[in-house]
Amino acid sequence: MEKLFEFIHKKYLLPQKQRFAAFLRSTSEGYPFLSYIVLDTDEKPLVKVEAKGTTPIELKLTPLSESLSDTARDEAKQDFVIALQIFEEQARRKTLYFAWSEGQEIVPEQLKKQEKSFNRLFLETQVLFFIMFIIFGMAVIVLITAFYPDAYWVAPLILVIVQFVFVFFSTNFIARTADWHITATNPIIHLLEYRLPLATQEDFKQTRSREELLSIKREIYEEVIAKNGNINCEAAGKVLSKFGVTCQPESLIAKKIDVYALVKRIADKFNIPIPKIVVSNTMIPNAAASGPSPKRGIVLITTGLLVQLEENEIISVLGHEFGHLRGRDPLILYGLTAAEFLFRFYVLLPLFPIISSTFLFLLYFLAVMVVIFFIAKFFEARADLVSAMVMGQPEVLAGALEKIGFQRLLYERTPSFRLQEWVGLDPHPPIYFRVDRLEKLKHPEKIKHPLIQSIKDVWAGFRASL
Repeated sequence: MEKLFEFIHKKYLLPQKQRFAAFLRSTSEGYPFLSYIVLDTDEKPLVKVEAKGTTPIELKLTPLSESLSDTARDEAKQDFVIALQIFEEQARRKTLYFAWSEGQEIVPEQLKKQEKSFNRLFLETQVLFFIMFIIFGMAVIVLITAFYPDAYWVAPLILVIVQFVFVFFSTNFIARTADWHITATNPIIHLLEYRLPLATQEDFKQTRSREELLSIKREIYEEVIAKNGNINCEAAGKVLSKFGVTCQPESLIAKKIDVYALVKRIADKFNIPIPKIVVSNTMIPNAAASGPSPKRGIVLITTGLLVQLEENEIISVLGHEFGHLRGRDPLILYGLTAAEFLFRFYVLLPLFPIISSTFLFLLYFLAVMVVIFFIAKFFEARADLVSAMVMGQPEVLAGALEKIGFQRLLYERTPSFRLQEWVGLDPHPPIYFRVDRLEKLKHPEKIKHPLIQSIKDVWAGFRASL
């Protein structure tokens, strides 16, 4: 905790003296204490922030100006959250993580910054998958026109049918590409963290590549975990010593999570069948749901989500994914993109053949994509509302989103970036909008039409960014 407060003070606050002033670090009731003042654009005091290093951390905001807006207050709180997550991110880079599922193959986690596996096409509201089909459909029509001109008018119908088949069986594709399958008889994910000793952290970071780090993990998996089903410093130390690392018992943290019980609890709350549950062993914190209906649904969870979030935060995030399942969002967006595809082929192009010219078609295609992604934001916003309504913890989901999206929160301070987030090719509304909306949601149970409310809220949020 002392190192955290030192980091926030020296690495986050001091470099931004135009935004922060009057720094004070001390001890209060035996706990580390940090206070500072947030300045407005004219460098006048806006709000005083006081943080005490208890567990959880106590954060107190005291307004110093009558002009303090809700946005400025929220950003003052989020500054501390962002600094905390930057500190945690640096700590994670100096930590060895191990995860495995009982009775299943040991799979070292992926170290890629972005998960580019095939199953990403089916995640969330499946917009990426639909776009790929639109591009694929264009290519198929060109080929059919060239070689089978008489069958030209049938091609769009065939493509829409094939797309529906892929959507209907998307759960199978995701299940095949996941690392572990969670069931009632195989419910547990084991997680182990080994934080490198302070004396070796910098040297280790500078001298070890990602490939070498993965090699260490594989050897520990194969020599220790796979054989014993557990890990301790005596066994792991033999491997770590080859790389100049001494194992210290106090740096080894172990926990196990009953993933099946978590998902079952949420399914019971939503009163829908338990979907297939799969886990991807990557430190990127993410969760996703797919499938044409709740009965044929699948939920994917990454080990990064299990590591970085508390149990109530995991439940709230999964509640968002169950909102997609209950709302049948993948099927709705499939219908939307299929309707646009058929309208373009059978109505628009015959009436206005000039649109088929390269420049105009690219312009039309880009405009359609912006509209589709903007509509997808309605369903993402609805999933947030549904999670809050069913799970009853909107503030917990807001906190989880702040942890997962802290880097985007920082970028979204720039007005131009906020607007880009609204009109960009991302199905999610900006993080700042989602967090603010959830934190202000006092009585989610009173909302009768979450989709209509979400459309209103998204549209209002977009207009406010202009």
